[in-house]
Amino acid sequence: MAVEIERKFLVVGDAWRSLGSGTVYRQGYLNTEKERTVRVRVAGDRGFLTIKGVSEGIARSEFEYPIPLEDANELLDHLCDRPLVEKVRYRIPWGELVWEVDEFLGENAGLILAEIELPDASYPLELPDWIGEEVSHDPRYYNSALAKNPFCNWGNSVPNVSSG
Repeated sequence: MAVEIERKFLVVGDAWRSLGSGTVYRQGYLNTEKERTVRVRVAGDRGFLTIKGVSEGIARSEFEYPIPLEDANELLDHLCDRPLVEKVRYRIPWGELVWEVDEFLGENAGLILAEIELPDASYPLELPDWIGEEVSHDPRYYNSALAKNPFCNWGNSVPNVSSG
């Protein structure tokens, strides 16, 4: 079984911007039940279908498959729930790992998150200075949750996020 072990953080400042190049992502959800999410994604010029299981701490099962770009766009345009989640993802090498910084667009504009996939849950992680509060266990920051309750609707319940 494929397992994703991931931690997620708010981003502070702009120091990360010069460390990696960005790719536009557009993604939507066919299912967002707690037990499973089914996501369609276009990343640059590639399409993917991803199925994720329920989170257990910072780990969950994940199965991702490439699909034809035309199929991915058709699913996003006609079958996925609204709003779609749009973002620019920056990949930033850091030691042996790679941070993925997501600068959200559209209804989630203003939110910038950093994720890092770990080889195991107890992996010792050294945080760059542009990493802020950890939000790994806050379900509001799941991309599937941002599709249901976009960042623009959060109002005063928003923690201090990057002004970047």
